[in-house]
Amino acid sequence: MKRWLRIGGIAFAILLLILIVLPFVINVNRFRPQVQSEASSALGRQVTVGNLSLSLLSGSVGADNIAIADDPAFSKSPFVTAKSLKVGVEVMPLLFSKFNVTYITLEEPQITLLKAANGKWNFSSIGGASAKKEPEPKAGGSAPPAFSVAKLNIDHGKLSVGKVNSSAKPVVYDNVNITVSNFSFNSEFPFQLTAQLPRGGDANISGKAGPINPEDASKTPFQTSVKINNLSIGAIGLVDPASGISGQANFDGTLNSNGSQAKAVGLFTGRQLKFSPKGTPGPKVVTIKHSVDVDLDKEMGTIKQADIAVGSAQAHLTGTFQAQGDTQVVNLKLNAPNMPVDELEPMLPSLGVVVPQGSQLKGGTLSAELGIAGPIDKLVITGPVKLSNTQLANFDLGSKLGALSAFAGKSVSNPNTTIQNASLDARVAPEGTKADNINLNVPAIGVITGGGTVSPEGALAFKMLANLHGGMVGGISQIAAAGSGKGGIPFAVEGTTSNPKFIPDVGGVVGGLAKGELGNVAKGQVPGANNLNNSLGGLLGGKKKQ
Repeated sequence: MKRWLRIGGIAFAILLLILIVLPFVINVNRFRPQVQSEASSALGRQVTVGNLSLSLLSGSVGADNIAIADDPAFSKSPFVTAKSLKVGVEVMPLLFSKFNVTYITLEEPQITLLKAANGKWNFSSIGGASAKKEPEPKAGGSAPPAFSVAKLNIDHGKLSVGKVNSSAKPVVYDNVNITVSNFSFNSEFPFQLTAQLPRGGDANISGKAGPINPEDASKTPFQTSVKINNLSIGAIGLVDPASGISGQANFDGTLNSNGSQAKAVGLFTGRQLKFSPKGTPGPKVVTIKHSVDVDLDKEMGTIKQADIAVGSAQAHLTGTFQAQGDTQVVNLKLNAPNMPVDELEPMLPSLGVVVPQGSQLKGGTLSAELGIAGPIDKLVITGPVKLSNTQLANFDLGSKLGALSAFAGKSVSNPNTTIQNASLDARVAPEGTKADNINLNVPAIGVITGGGTVSPEGALAFKMLANLHGGMVGGISQIAAAGSGKGGIPFAVEGTTSNPKFIPDVGGVVGGLAKGELGNVAKGQVPGANNLNNSLGGLLGGKKKQ
């Protein structure tokens, strides 16, 4: 027994000695020119590697100081750099100077992706030579085999995505891990990619890709499932910061491409969303069930379906978008019928919409049919907007119109303003907001019409006409309305959206009254002069005659 133990110990020692000595006996550095040449040929880029080392225990060859050159049309800096590369090899063929690769792992690489103004990427030309069809074998010979490997891995990489000659900072993705099985330029292969997103969040993409397009690798077909969590919308470079659009988003869906046409289908879920430079993050969750077709050659797309939901409020968005330089130009239509105001009200600040300070819209519905057009950072939004059966709580419109009481008889005070209908034609643009054809029906007060503007800073400049009834009607208001020929009393709205000020148009009122009285005199109805005197006295601070 001891004899067999001694033999076993000797055999183990010999094996251990072989494992220790062989890496020194086998000069793997002699394979470095071959490795560099074959890798350069496969990628169509100059590849350089540093010192090679052999590990028999793991059956791998290690290399340091890896660099893959970029397309010279994009950059003189490397496309990929890495401190180390591990290549799995078959040990026995290695003893006979045969270098059979079983897997490749690139450890902690830094990869730079650049896009030119014409839509080309710096990786578009990669692998072009190997991806082309194998040449016909010569007489008495065979065609060289295409590059393939059972496993191709990228571990803990850093991916930087930017644009050529752009002042914008590149978007950086950390902890990028890619696993590819049965990789070949000439056939389809499965893959999985995970990455840490800028400012937190993560992405998980899995599916199949290939064969590599020999003319443009960026147009390689693929079919993928995509899951993205806690994406920071403003951090990924797809939206110009000047647009004010930001927030957190999740995405769960599919992204497929045949190389020229791509299709994205899935569910977008947004939180803390903001849609205006002057807006504040909204507290409610917004979901968008969508289907988008993209023409990769023309860099344009069509939104075939975008069902937007804020709670029970539903809207539908369709239209097109087109890349123009560093921005996207859109031409969209938003159809939003009968959306519950209570669902939308908390989201108004995210749109840059400000109601009077301390007030709140409650109840009723909002409908809109809007066109959304222009560069995404300079959108122009136009179309009709209508509110029905709602209430502006904690805002006393009757009291605000009290300045008109000098010629309106008496004012009506109510802590809330009930609105039967409110409609207008809106135009929202970078230079400000314009509202035309305003028609506001407040049962306790009357009908208010007019139009005006809101500056980007929120300053109001409106010319309005009040056709009063109920408790706010006085004899003088009737005369003024008749005299003006406009069916109401003119006034202005100034101040700001958070603190509006209602100012009577004295010139318009006096002119209307005078015109009314002259008409009465012409008809021989002189008593109206007392009304004129009383009204002027009230407007100018004097006492009315009893």
